[in-house]
Amino acid sequence: MQEVYLHLGSNIGDKEQHINIAIEMIAERIGKIQARSACYTTEPWGVEDQEEYMNLALQCSTQLSAEKVLEEIHLIESEMGRERQNRWGARKIDIDIVFYGQEIIVESSLIIPHRLMHKRNFVLVPMLEIAAEFVHPILGLSVEELYMNSEDLKDVYLQESE
Repeated sequence: MQEVYLHLGSNIGDKEQHINIAIEMIAERIGKIQARSACYTTEPWGVEDQEEYMNLALQCSTQLSAEKVLEEIHLIESEMGRERQNRWGARKIDIDIVFYGQEIIVESSLIIPHRLMHKRNFVLVPMLEIAAEFVHPILGLSVEELYMNSEDLKDVYLQESE
């Protein structure tokens, strides 16, 4: 079994519903959910002229290879109606692999650890909640240390419960 850390985001339609559906599909296809962060409202990153995002992080145990996890993620996104039109543009669902254990993978279609995670508070804040002590296998810093060193000025707000 391998521990995989995923980051989910949505900023179109019923964001919470999209994320909950994705979590169910991840549990069915990728592996048992070991930890789940709260939901956070975050400012868009990269392309600012769009709705705020709802984001969260998951820790799953999986028997799948990193490549197979990515394949399943792309299928889930596609089945949920994600259209890959614009980089960093609005999306119904976005699922990224942040870490796959301590593995370092650099391929044309897959880079793990996620190459921008340490520069994005919208990834770091949910990850802090479930894996503050996890050490980035390339940078040698914990998620908490990465957050403390982050230069990202975008706000991340804990989602209000309804």
